[in-house]
Amino acid sequence: MINKTTEIAKQVIQLEIESLSEMASRINGDFSKAIDIILQTKGRVIVIGVGKSGIIGKKIAATLASTGTPSFFVHPSEAYHGDLGMIKPIDCALLISNSGETEEVIRLIPFLQYQGNQMIAITGNLQSSLAQHSHAVLDVSVKC
Repeated sequence: MINKTTEIAKQVIQLEIESLSEMASRINGDFSKAIDIILQTKGRVIVIGVGKSGIIGKKIAATLASTGTPSFFVHPSEAYHGDLGMIKPIDCALLISNSGETEEVIRLIPFLQYQGNQMIAITGNLQSSLAQHSHAVLDVSVKC
């Protein structure tokens, strides 16, 4: 049993190594653009996502805040029940959606455009509505 679990663990680690290597090859000009947007933001980084993307978004917002970049997480459903008022025109938005078509996230785009917020998408679908409307797109697609 130990040999089988050890082999499985090694396979998982090897798969992770290959995935990270593939992701490294997708780092492009949009990555630099995203960093520039964050560094030039006079306000805060507003992180937005639903479900698993929301859980990841909360961690990103906490990490940014703890390293000196003012940020916080907004659940898109809560945004329509009063939290939109926390997003100011001087903020940038980091929107996370694997499909890039998550309705709750997509519905925020017109508001963010109206305010002039810079938008960074983290998505697995470069052809999505989210990607098409963002100023920088980080490709996190995975092989199935």
